[in-house]
Amino acid sequence: MKLARFIAVGLVLAFLTGAGVVAWTRDTPGDGVPYVTDSRGRALILRGFNTSSSAKSTPDALPEFTEADLQREYGDMGTNFVRFLIQWRAVEPTPGTYDTKYLDKVAERVGWYAKRGYHVMLDMHQDLWGSGITPEGGAGNGAPGWATHLDGLPVATDQPTWEMYYLEPGVIRAFDHFWNTTGDHPELMDHYAGAWKAVAARFKDEPAVLGYDLMNEPWGGSVQGAAFESGPLAELYRRCIAQIRSVDDDSWIFLEPQAVGANWGLPSALPHFDDPRPGPPMIGFAPHLYPLPLDLGDDYTAGSKEWTDRTMGWWRDNTLRTARRIGGPVILGEFGLDMTRPGAADLVNRVQDLGLSMSYWSRDPGAWGPYDDKGKPTPLVAIYNRAYPRAIGGVPRKISYGDRSLTVVFDANETGPSEFYLPNGGTASEGESTWDPSRHILTVKTKTTGIVTLTITLK
Repeated sequence: MKLARFIAVGLVLAFLTGAGVVAWTRDTPGDGVPYVTDSRGRALILRGFNTSSSAKSTPDALPEFTEADLQREYGDMGTNFVRFLIQWRAVEPTPGTYDTKYLDKVAERVGWYAKRGYHVMLDMHQDLWGSGITPEGGAGNGAPGWATHLDGLPVATDQPTWEMYYLEPGVIRAFDHFWNTTGDHPELMDHYAGAWKAVAARFKDEPAVLGYDLMNEPWGGSVQGAAFESGPLAELYRRCIAQIRSVDDDSWIFLEPQAVGANWGLPSALPHFDDPRPGPPMIGFAPHLYPLPLDLGDDYTAGSKEWTDRTMGWWRDNTLRTARRIGGPVILGEFGLDMTRPGAADLVNRVQDLGLSMSYWSRDPGAWGPYDDKGKPTPLVAIYNRAYPRAIGGVPRKISYGDRSLTVVFDANETGPSEFYLPNGGTASEGESTWDPSRHILTVKTKTTGIVTLTITLK
């Protein structure tokens, strides 16, 4: 275990000892869980993939993914959501110049999802700043070369794990310049916010685009923790919100916390952000979940399983606290693991039991994805092809699973019928039901006011 990971374990153990983490349970208390709503006001539960990691390294910054691949995913797993990766390097290849041809190609792929009724969240992805951190260009992704300033500081390429690049002096300096903690490049954050304005201007009239994920897993360089989240990161988000709202009043804007710590369940210090749009604010929270025991290489078995469940309870509680402070809905932007590892199937089911909107990492072929390098389904397909409510005609209070059932308790609010994805069909405990076998969707009309307890018995 590397030094950085020993430090991480020490911090988490100290926090757990002092805070007393609540154990995670299978039922999902819906009270206070905020959801995105559709145009009718129904609560949406989104289920899909990050598409995809391949976009990090392709020359055109587009994923190695076809419309036929999407159709297969839709048919195999009933997904209705995608966190679609885009790259700053492709949006703004030179300072102040935005590549409309790239955005057109992204729009073409968004159209594939739109035809199938998906919701799309565009994610400005980065890891390790950008490919310019090494001469070979094979380590980082996201930022353009013109925005990469290492000041001659080293970046060792013999890293045991990719995360260790974050501790290299050159990488830290590149981030410090972006956050303007050096004072040498105050223009970089404005360029980034301007790139988001260009994206929003292109997609503001595309109904399938639900919203924008402003930055993947922010890293503060030499500034970390609450000082980073409430300082430079909050400043970037304010600038991006202002630029997006100058052209798009109707899309959701999603914020991520600092990844280190928050991904494991530590609290976030992100503050509340004002939304200048007319009407209610549309700013949400999109954290990631990588429980620390699994991130350190353990399997979801035995003692590690108990420890992981406790940290997941901690993650959920802190996520909801932050979402309430921000004042918006939650989408779990990333979770995932090697599906060949012991206990992997149980872990994916546990995360689905949380009842949150989510996108699995990732849609790429391999042991983590739904299909292997030859296109054969991995165990993930059967696990992710699970019944879930896609739209609820009210405010959810609780979503829970039995052995062969799915129960939703909600405050009906005259927003319309509820819809359930059911792989093999099922029957509703009350109301008027309509089954669409081609989409595997059960639509249920219940009473339109008051508390509804609706149980779907699964076939």
